[in-house]
Amino acid sequence: MAQQQTEGRLVIGTKRYSSWSLRGWLCVRMAGLAVEEVVVPLAGGGGTEAIRAISPNGMVPYLEHRGARMWESLAIAEYCAEHATGLWPADRVARATARAVACEMHAGFRELRMAMPMNLGRSFPGLGRTPGCLADIARVEAIWAECLAAHGGPFLFGREFTLADAMYAPVVTRFLTWQPELTATTHAYCAAVRAHPLVARWYDDAAAEPADWLLPKYESPAGT
Repeated sequence: MAQQQTEGRLVIGTKRYSSWSLRGWLCVRMAGLAVEEVVVPLAGGGGTEAIRAISPNGMVPYLEHRGARMWESLAIAEYCAEHATGLWPADRVARATARAVACEMHAGFRELRMAMPMNLGRSFPGLGRTPGCLADIARVEAIWAECLAAHGGPFLFGREFTLADAMYAPVVTRFLTWQPELTATTHAYCAAVRAHPLVARWYDDAAAEPADWLLPKYESPAGT
C-alpha cells in the first residue's frame, strides 16, 4: 500500500510534558489531517530555541496544512472542525457551550497549570494542592459535572469525544498524575478520556521517548 502523502506538518513538544501539544495533536488526529508529526524536545525554562526557529510565536503546537499556518490551539481546533464533521456537537446550544468551556480552558486555570505540571510518567499524590490550584480544580469539576449531566457522558457532550474533550485532556493527565481529591463523576470522566484510543496512543508515545529528554524540573518538582 502506498504511503499517504503529507500535506504539511504539526510541530509539537515532548509528549511527556507538553499539554498544549496534546491538545493540538488530538485536534489534528481527530480531523484526520495528513501532516508530518515533528517532535521537538523541550529544553525547560523559557522558549526552546529549536521551536522558536520554527513557530512564529516560539511555542507549540504549530500546524502547517495546505498553505495555512496556525500557532494557537483554538485556531487549530476550529480549522480542524472545518475539515471533519462531528468535532463540535451538532446541536447549536450544545456547540455554543462546548466552545465556551473550551475557551475558558484556553484562557484560564493558571494556578492549576503552575502547581500541577503535566508529566505522564510520574505520580505525585497529595502534592501541588495550593489554594489557587484547588479553586481551579473546583471550577473544572463544576464544568465537567454540568456537561456530563446535561449530555449523559461518557464524554462532555455525549458519546462522542469532541474538541471540548481535547481541550481538557491534559487536565485529565494532571489529575491522574497528581491525584487530588475528586468526585466520582470526575474519576469516571478521567477514566473515559484516558481509555480513548488517541489518548492511549499519546501515552504510549510518551513512554517511548528517550531518557535524555527528561527534565529535572518536571521529574522532581518542589515538595518531592
